[in-house]
Amino acid sequence: MAKLYSKKKLAPKKMLPKKETIRLILQYSCALSIMKVGNLNFETIAN
Repeated sequence: MAKLYSKKKLAPKKMLPKKETIRLILQYSCALSIMKVGNLNFETIAN
């Protein structure tokens, strides 16, 4: 049991998004508009 606790844990690999993923999210967020009318929210995507 002592050997299990004495082992060093491996540091998790840093995960970075691809440039395409970031571009897609930014384009989507720029095209998305939310209009609030009373208690309702209307989401529209301008393509």
